[in-house]
Formats: sequence, structure tokens, C-alpha cells
Amino acid sequence: MMIADSPKTERLNALSDAVFAVVITILALDLRPPHAPSLDALFELWPTVIGYAVSYLFIAIVWVNHHHLLHYASAATPRLIWGNFAHLFSVSLLPFSTAWIASSRLAPLPVTVYAGVFALVNATYLLLCWEAVDRPAIEAIPGEARMVMRMRSLTTLLGFLAAAAVSLHYPMLALAMICICLAVYLKPQVAGHAPRPASEDTTTPQAARHPSSGTERCPSSPESHPQRRPNRPA
Repeated sequence: MMIADSPKTERLNALSDAVFAVVITILALDLRPPHAPSLDALFELWPTVIGYAVSYLFIAIVWVNHHHLLHYASAATPRLIWGNFAHLFSVSLLPFSTAWIASSRLAPLPVTVYAGVFALVNATYLLLCWEAVDRPAIEAIPGEARMVMRMRSLTTLLGFLAAAAVSLHYPMLALAMICICLAVYLKPQVAGHAPRPASEDTTTPQAARHPSSGTERCPSSPESHPQRRPNRPA
């Protein structure tokens, strides 16, 4: 019987999926119908619609990239667990900042806080990258792929910080900058490299696996060492 040295990432993924689902639910619960049955009353909700659409897109992109990143992690190390909690904490701030920009009708300070939350989410994602991708024990990831993931995270982090600064005078321009930064993460895969599933066992020699099913064969089993019958005399 094999005893794992470190816990796997399945529970980490399950917890993260639950938090993302709750955050999306809170965003949807903040949607309110117009106060009157008219188009004018509907159009008055445009800050709520913009905030909800951008935040929903952001959560979807964060979830896709988070799911993709954890494929690189073979074990849930303490630093990965606490880094993931920090990442989920930053994501949980999104409904608050979204509601604020909607109620203030995209006032400068709420949009600054909104962009700051995006920057915090990106910074904690960068911490996850350092643990899941840049650990010395992980040798299967090419250096070019590591560099692309790191540079993409740093570039978008600077973009969100720049949007926070611009929003003090031009809130709508800051929202446009946020959307441009999100477009960079629409495709989480690095060109020319795909992550190997963390659940795949790389310690078992290929020769010890059954050629058709991929299951291990015990060296002492009769199947692996067939007995030869003695030749009967004619």
C-alpha cells in the first residue's frame, strides 16, 4: 500500500469551485428589476448591467485559469493551500466592489477600488504561479512556458494598477483598460505546451503496466510469471 507524502489537489479544486459558485450567486442576487415597467427605468440600470457583465466575465476567466494552473500542481503543499486561500479571499471581494460601482453609477473612487480588487486577484494568482509552476521539483514545464506565464501575470497586474490610477479621472476608460487586461487571459494555455494532469502517476515504470489497460501488474502474480507445463513423454 502506497501512502502519499502530500495531499492531492482534488479537495483544493472542490473548495475553490464552491467559492466561485457562491461569488457568482451573490452577484446574481444583487440584480434588481426596474422600479417601473418602462424602457427609461430599464436604461437607468446601465451601471448595474456593466458591473455585472464585467465581473461575471472576470470570475469566469479567473476560474478557467485557476483550474488550468492547478493541473501543474502534483500535491497540495502548505504554500499552495494558503496561496489558494488568499486568491479566493481576493475573489470574494468582487461582489462588494461591483455593488459599489453600480450604486454610485461608476463614480471615480468606487471604480478605483474595483480595479484594485482586480489587481489583488491577479497578485494572488501570481503567488499561485510561483508555487505551482516555478517550484524546483517541477521539471516537466519548459523554461519558456514559465517565463510566458510569469510575464503575462506581471503585465496584467501593472495594467490593473494603471486602470486604478486612471479611474480617478476617467472611470469609463479604466473599465475599458480592465476589459483589455481580461482579454489576455481568455486562453490560459501557453502556446506549444499543455499541462500534464496532476493525477497522472509518473512514478510507475511503463514496463510494469499492462499494455492494454494501463494497470500495474504485480511481479509475483501468476499472470506476470506464467508457469510452464512439463512436457509429457510421448
